[in-house]
Amino acid sequence: MSSRPPNLTFKLVLLGDGRVGKTSLVLRYVNNVFSEKQQATVQASYLTKRLVIEGVPITLSIWDTAGQERFHALGPIYYRDADAALLVYDITDNDTFVRVRKWVKELQQMASKNIIMAIAANKSDLVRSKKFDLQEAESFAAAIGPRLFLTSAKSGTGVEEVFLDIATRLLQKKKNSAEGLSPAPPRKGILIVDEPEKEPPPKCCS
Repeated sequence: MSSRPPNLTFKLVLLGDGRVGKTSLVLRYVNNVFSEKQQATVQASYLTKRLVIEGVPITLSIWDTAGQERFHALGPIYYRDADAALLVYDITDNDTFVRVRKWVKELQQMASKNIIMAIAANKSDLVRSKKFDLQEAESFAAAIGPRLFLTSAKSGTGVEEVFLDIATRLLQKKKNSAEGLSPAPPRKGILIVDEPEKEPPPKCCS
């Protein structure tokens, strides 16, 4: 009787400027919802998505970070121990792509050495009357390793594909590692366990 593969948990962090649609991408992927009036994320939010790839149960712990400049210094708190990063920019705003290039450089310097990355050119639903040149983004992605996906949180285009690609590469990386599919050791920290209070022993009869 073969043993069941362990449930693997990976941390995925989303990075990018404010208003590029990071939160909307996560909500579309996890809950299949979209809101035109999505509020900006303050600091960070956290959601999980469970899926099965090649018979292996996987949990993605997805961290959606704030894109406002005043929160930039908090970035290392969220990506330092991340297994993967999804860098998001607004396809209609080239300045947000410039910011993605800076995020990639920062990840290469400060994140884990083998962090898996992907780039989402988001808001593709707005590309109707005007064609946006993706050549620069495609060349940049090809040069440094991350894969480029055209996405739209509004229509759902490319959303499932980009997250599935990341999860698949995380699984393959785990299989190729020394420990294979063995359960990962717990992260360092303090574990607090609540134990029920023990009832006092009954008094002996007089």
